[in-house]
This record gives sequence, C-alpha cells and structure tokens, in this order.
Amino acid sequence: MISLNRSIYLPNEIDVFHHHISHSVPFSCHSGYSLLRDPHYNKGLAFTDKERDAHYLKGLLPPTVISQDLQVKKMMHIIRQYQVPLQRYMAMMDLQERNEKLFYKLLINHVEEMLPIVYTPTVGEACQKYGSIFSRPQGLYVSLKEKGRILEVLRNWPEKNIQVIVVTDGERILGLGDLGCQGMGIPVGKLALYTALGGVRPSACLPVTIDVGTNNEKLLNDEFYIGLRQRRATGQEYDELLHEFMTAVKQNYGEKVLIQFEDFANHNAFDLLAKYGATHLVFNDDIQAGTGIAELIALEISKQTNMPVDDARKKIWLVDSKGLIVSSRRESLQHFKKPWAHDHEPIKTLLDAVNDIKPTVLIGTSGVGRTFTKEVVEAMASFNEKPVILSLSNPTSQSECTAEEAYTWSQGRAIFASGSPFPPVEYEGKTFIPGQANNAYIFPGFGLGLIMSGTIRVHDDMLLAASEALAAQVSQENFDNGLIYPPFRNIRKISAHIAASVAAKAYELGLATRLPQPKDLVQYAESCMYSPSYRSYR
Repeated sequence: MISLNRSIYLPNEIDVFHHHISHSVPFSCHSGYSLLRDPHYNKGLAFTDKERDAHYLKGLLPPTVISQDLQVKKMMHIIRQYQVPLQRYMAMMDLQERNEKLFYKLLINHVEEMLPIVYTPTVGEACQKYGSIFSRPQGLYVSLKEKGRILEVLRNWPEKNIQVIVVTDGERILGLGDLGCQGMGIPVGKLALYTALGGVRPSACLPVTIDVGTNNEKLLNDEFYIGLRQRRATGQEYDELLHEFMTAVKQNYGEKVLIQFEDFANHNAFDLLAKYGATHLVFNDDIQAGTGIAELIALEISKQTNMPVDDARKKIWLVDSKGLIVSSRRESLQHFKKPWAHDHEPIKTLLDAVNDIKPTVLIGTSGVGRTFTKEVVEAMASFNEKPVILSLSNPTSQSECTAEEAYTWSQGRAIFASGSPFPPVEYEGKTFIPGQANNAYIFPGFGLGLIMSGTIRVHDDMLLAASEALAAQVSQENFDNGLIYPPFRNIRKISAHIAASVAAKAYELGLATRLPQPKDLVQYAESCMYSPSYRSYR
C-alpha cells in the first residue's frame, strides 16, 4: 500500500511490553533512495523484486536478490580479512550505521567471535582513539554547555519510547582511566549487547555521555579530541548537571526507564547510586562489582547457611593498594570499604595476605594488571587442590594474570576466568578453555527482566536472583571441563532465564508494575526479545 508521499506502511513495530496491542496502526518511513540510507529499515540486496517495485528501489540496487544469511556470510568474510581488531570494530560500527538488523544478526550468530570486537577488549582501544576514528556520531552528548537545557537535548533524540539508558562521564573507562567524551564507545557497545544478548529493541536503547571535561592532558592537547577542552568539573557544578540530567530523564521517559551508570570513578559512582537508587531505576555493574561482589557473596552465604550477614562478611577479605583491609585502618577507609575491615594485624602485600589468610577464591577487580604474580598463584595452589583464580579487570592489558600463567603456575589445577577473553591454553598435553567472567552474561538479561516486568526500583535481591539464574545454567559437563560459566553461544537462552528470575523477584518484592504477572516468565521473556530477522514490507 503506497501513499502519495512515497512512504512505506508497516504494521506498527509492536512494543512487546504492552499487553494491549492495537493492530496494524500504520507508521511511515522512507522509501526509494532514502530507504537505503535508513539503517533501521535498509535490507540492502535482500529487498525482494516485489519490494523494490513497491518502494521505488528499481535501479538503485544491482539486480540480484540474496538472503540475510548470505549477507551475514559475506560480512563475516569481509571482517575476517582485517587482521587488526580496531579495524574490525570500525567495520562493525559502519555496519550498524548502515543496516541495523544485519549488524545484530551477525553479532548474535557469531557472538563468541564478535563479542571481543564490539565490547571488551577492543572497545577500550576504540575509546582511546575515538577522536581519530570518529565518523558518524552515535548516542547523545550532554555537556556543561547544555546546563539548564538538558530536557531540550533529550527531546532532540528521535526515538521517544526509551527503555534503557547507559550513561558514562568517561572518568574511569575500563582500566584505562579518564577518556572524557571519548568514553562514548562504552555506552554504545553496552547497548549493542542489551539488544544482541538481552533482546531489548535497538530503538529503545539510548547511549549517553556526560561531558564535564577531562583531566587527561594527552586528550586536552590532542587536535582530534571531540570533547570539552577543560579540566573536569567537580563538586556543586558536577552534582547540579547530573541532577538536571536525572530529573530530565524521568520527566521525558517516565519512571520505568532503566539507567545504568557506567565507568564513573568510584568517588562519584557510589554517591550517585546512593542518591538516585531511591527515586530512579538505576544500577552500576562496575561498583556492584568490587565491594559489590563481596556484598553479594556475603548475602548468598548468609542465605544458604542461615548465618547472619555480618558473620558472612568476615569470610571475605579485601586487599587494596595499601594492603589488607583491617580494623586498625577503619578511620582512613572510604565508607564502602568499612564493612570489610576485620580484626587482623596489618599486612602490606597481596602475597603475604594470601599466605596468611589462605583463601580458596582470589578475585581481582582493581583495574591494575599483573598483580596475581607467580608467587601468588603458586601460594593459592599450595593450599587448594583447585584454586579459583578470577582475573576480572579489563581490558586484557589490565588483567591480573593471563590464562596461561594461571594454568601453568598452578600445574593445571586452577579454575580460571577473566573479564576479557583469553585463547585456549595447552598444558602438559591437556587443553584448558578459560572461562570469561564477563558482565555481558548478566546485565542484558537483568535489564530485560526489569523492563518486561515494569520494575520501578532495583533491589540487591534482584542481582542475587540474576547470579543464581546464571549459575543454574552451568551444566555438569561445563564443570567437568573446569568451566564455571556456561558457553556464550547460548547467551540469549541464558538471558531469558536471568530475565525471568529478575522479574519473578520484582513481582515477589512488589516492585513490578506490569500486571497481571505472566504465567511462564521464561517463555514471556523469550517472546519479548527483539529478532534481527528481516520483515517483509508490503
């Protein structure tokens, strides 16, 4: 059906999160030449002859018609030609700007190969060089220049029905430090995973970078730097900008929009979470890492053993740059470290702490590379039959130790996982597949669970529910192979189970607003997930 203004009419993109769907409400989109330039609707050579006829595409494409699967095969062939990961990243970003559905189809079908390209570790290098590789802007930039007009800025974004915002201020990008405005690569990459791995519609995702300046001299002197050329704003000026942003988001997108704080420096991250946790749907998977990991482990120990949480915390010891966190240091500690200051004499080094405390599990989240030395790993292996070594800092250059080191130094006995991927390791005739303890296992399904249940606040129990759901997806076969994570290739199924558990917890806590509760939450989660397959245009 063609209208006089040469628009395509499609049945309305169904917003799967509404039960009352009005059918075939038409909306208009480009046709002809501009249709081929619209990444949301462009199908390239997959437009059928009939579609080319109906939508003024005759002659604008070569005559052949090919399937989306063949397009995926061709794109993978092109991408694999590039030896340099950053070039692969740029090719993927280019594809996302040209043909959105093909980008997601490719990412989903080849998730294990493409995840390290669009996310850690390559996205870190992309952020460092963002000014030099910057071509077409992605996401929304909110800078100090826009103070007092942030609502207006949000309204410039073309999509009105936003369900997830990932926002950074660029101060602590991965383990790479202050990258200012160039941190945008992180929200863009993260939201691509919300869609590919968690099935949240791309049009419902909004990447945001808040630019308050940067303290990175190299960037301030870089002629290609894309952000404000000034030192970072702090204190009241910073707080006011953030508050205006948070208020505008709620005003523009309502109470149920999920806001993920991403790669903020610790001093702001904890404050923001505490300040907005009671009024907005917010979480931060970085600091709900570090001490957050410790807190969740303590909650789970308490839950499984009926031990008071305070006692469970005493089973967990933290080491920072000054050594073991002990009670004699309590006065000088940041507030979030205080619960972990136990009675013990001061110990300066990680090695001495490991030898004294004899932990079964060693978790690195400091962003400082090479801290799990040969001596540390050998010590872990000396009093554990199977020491668990988790080097979670990103990107690969900041990992506490490599997979090869962990397996070699533990004589092949370590259970190892890292934040960025490592290749398989041969040790004494046995092949070890390192696990990837990537937050990409959790946040896409976590977000989907919050969205599909219309949850209005994030509660710690939901993070626990997500973790338990992920653990339940690990098979005996995975364990036998030394893996404590399920393989990434099943990630959409895993995300559906995580979403269902998070939603179930939200309903149980009375924080879900989408009523009545669906009978089968896993099935409902799967039905809510975005599909990157092409649709027929009539």
